[in-house]
Parts: sequence; structure tokens; C-alpha cells
Amino acid sequence: MQAIIEKVRAQAQKHLSPGKSVSLLPRFSLFSSTASTCPIQALYEPMFCLVLQGAKEVLIGEQLLRYDTGSCFVGSVELPVSTRILEASQVQPYIALTLTLDLDKVATLAAEFPPSPRFPIDCNTPGFGVKPVTSELIEPWSRLFGLLDTPEDIPALAPMIERELLYRLLTGPHQNIVRQLVGNDSRIGQVRRAINWIRSNYVERLSVNALADHAGMSQASLHRHFRSATGITPLQYQKRLRLQEARLKLLGGADVSKTAYSVGYESPSQFSREYARLFGQAPSVDAQRLRSLGASAEQISTPPC
Repeated sequence: MQAIIEKVRAQAQKHLSPGKSVSLLPRFSLFSSTASTCPIQALYEPMFCLVLQGAKEVLIGEQLLRYDTGSCFVGSVELPVSTRILEASQVQPYIALTLTLDLDKVATLAAEFPPSPRFPIDCNTPGFGVKPVTSELIEPWSRLFGLLDTPEDIPALAPMIERELLYRLLTGPHQNIVRQLVGNDSRIGQVRRAINWIRSNYVERLSVNALADHAGMSQASLHRHFRSATGITPLQYQKRLRLQEARLKLLGGADVSKTAYSVGYESPSQFSREYARLFGQAPSVDAQRLRSLGASAEQISTPPC
């Protein structure tokens, strides 16, 4: 296993741009950093992330996860997180590969191939987790990097590599997490319906009773399973979305009070307090700092794994 990790790491190092996310192909990206970082508040999309070097931690609700060389993070729902790089240097930068999970492709494969009997089915699996990487999940990346040297082969072969990785995720140690992406009748499927409703209506006042009805669950069941899947409650999830969206607006130069109202707050002072509690600085100060750093909307909303 160590040999294949070292091989893929050597291939990845030819494409590094420290501190930036490099798009290798659609849904495939590479990220590196030569220094540890402070915690970053953001939203993780459903994804598979493999660490080739260094270490990182992610706080989801009250659960702190660490992943380092040879381990991978998998998430099947949109997760508000606090994340930071723990181990990185000029000599040994943090290096990670990410595959963003395409719902349609996952659904097609899940319908075609049943879960593997090698791994017990667990309907109570959270919507995220960290496990050691398998050789089946790292070897396709080596072939992907090889494709970058022959661009004419990419249209024919890249979809096959993505399909292989998704198949391994759906039939390997992560199958209980990844299959939640398409399990609409499962508890996680119901939670996903709740999440999608919140994301589409985060500005509106949230009625937990109405949300539970929309998800097809009791209030108690929604609260329990929502927290299990995301680490936080529906109301906390809505608050994180509001504040994250506000941060994007402020980065673009929006007025603080107008921004507060536009994301659903009735009181700019309450907005400022909750913003500072999450991001560590007052809204105007944080926005000015981000602009001075040249931060983009993509960097602050969906940081690399």
C-alpha cells in the first residue's frame, strides 16, 4: 500500500500549486498546502477525499475527525464544517485528492450493483466518516494522472476511471455512507429532503414541524437523525447557511445591515454577534481581511478537502 501511495504522491507533485485547488478534470481536484492553517468554516459537498501527505482535522457538530496519509474522508450529505490543516511544511506539503460525488452517476451504479456482502449493512451509519484507503481506491488515481499526459485519451478513459472509483465506493468499506446519496426511503434519504428544503428556503423562518412533515418524519425522529447525519440540528444548519451566504455577499462589498436582512435576520446586531462567533471577527472586519487576502467566493464557501 505504501508503494502505491508514494507513486501517486510523486505523480501529484508535478501538478501542485500550494494553497490552491487544482482542477485535474471535472469533479477531480488536487490541493496542497505548505503550512498548517487556522480553522476554516465552510460547507462540504458530498465527496471522497484521499490524503497523500500531511494531516487534517474536521469538526462536524461535536465530532472531531482526523485524517492523514493513507486515510480518506467520505461524506454523503452537505456538511457545515470547521476544518484545518494540521501537518504541512515546505519540505512535506499537505497533499490531498478529491472526487466530488455526482448524484446521477452514483444512482445509476447503485441501481446496477447491490451492496457487497463483505461489509455489513448499517442503516444508522452517519453521513460521513474516515477510513484507511484501500488499494482499489488509490490505483485509479495513478491512471488518472497518466491520462493528463495524453489529453486525447481523456474523453474516452476518464469516465471509466470515475465509474470505477464510484463502484469501489459503493461496494467497499464506505458503501453504507455513499449509498445514502440515493437511498430516498432511508432515514438519511429523509434527512436529505430536509437539507434540500433548508438550502432552498434558508431565508424563511424555519418551522421544525413543517420541516418534519416535508421529510416524512416525526419531529423527534428528524432531530435525532438530522443530528446523526450532519452533527448539528436543523436550526443550527439553517444558521450556518445564512452566515455562510452572508459572508459571500460581504466579500462582494454588500452593506452589513442589508446583508443581515437579506439572509433572514430580523436584527443586524444579532447577525453581527452570531457572525463574529462563527468566523472570529465582526462582519466588516472579516470581509476586509478576506478581500486583502484575495480570497474568492469559491475558496471561502467550499474549501478543498
